[in-house]
Amino acid sequence: MNLSAPASRPLASGPRPRRGPLGASGARRLRPWLLLAPALAVLAVLMLWPLIRVVLFSLQEYGLPEIVSGESNWNAGANYAELFTSEQLWQVVLPNTVGFAALCVAFTVALGTGVAVLMASLGRFWRTVVGSAIMVAWAMPAVTGTYVWVWIFDADRGIVNQTLMALGLMDDPTNWFTNRFLFYAVAILNVVHHGFPFVAVTVLAALLGISKEMLEAAEVDGAGPWRRFWQIIVPNLRQVFTVVIILSTIWDFKAFAQIYLMPGGSGSNRDVLNLGVWSYVESFGQNRYGFGSAIAVVLTLLLVVITVVYVRSLMKEEEL
Repeated sequence: MNLSAPASRPLASGPRPRRGPLGASGARRLRPWLLLAPALAVLAVLMLWPLIRVVLFSLQEYGLPEIVSGESNWNAGANYAELFTSEQLWQVVLPNTVGFAALCVAFTVALGTGVAVLMASLGRFWRTVVGSAIMVAWAMPAVTGTYVWVWIFDADRGIVNQTLMALGLMDDPTNWFTNRFLFYAVAILNVVHHGFPFVAVTVLAALLGISKEMLEAAEVDGAGPWRRFWQIIVPNLRQVFTVVIILSTIWDFKAFAQIYLMPGGSGSNRDVLNLGVWSYVESFGQNRYGFGSAIAVVLTLLLVVITVVYVRSLMKEEEL
């Protein structure tokens, strides 16, 4: 009888079998997408499909006859050809849109940052009081705020005209809404007043996270408030400023209610149209839904380009 232990089997040689795509590593890669799938599906239904429909409409001569018949009338990009050869676009609408948005973003970020710095220097009680006060402007609907500013600058009963006339600075009432530049001056006041609380609260939250020891050390080294702001606060808040600037740019480029609800802004004064209102007027006022859709597509692409360029430039600065 052989009592020796059986010889052990040699270990299998050769490459180990690969895990399938649904293995542990594959499941880890798929898990985030599975969690995001419901939200992505909702976004696709609510945003992606309407966007595709707008693009399709922009390639058609789409008006009341097409709505009634349900037939497509493709025009091979004639809407875009008309749009880009229109003097209204280059001389009125695009300058109004870009200039208005640029000024609104600059004033909104500057005022919001100034208020945030002020609130950061206050105690908790007064910071709460100021924060609650500016939240009133942010909570006010755009429609209500626009009508308030229209009443303030009303030609007959407006506070501004009555005050200027009482001070002897003006002999006759001024209609602030017939002149293109005065119209947009009022619109800028409206948008900045409504938008700066968001910037103030966002920047304040970031300011409170900056190390006080760093600011105190800079003050001991002789750095004044202005120098501390530009050399310490601004670099630490670069990402926050990126977010508020991008969001403000998107909101101000597509401003609608603040323009449409002002006297002449609904299309009767074509010198004050911006891209958003022009798209609406051509679509629902002139029943030219194809041409209005082309304007909307151009506005969307313009916003995408501005956002991408700004984010890429910021990323390059961080790499340096």
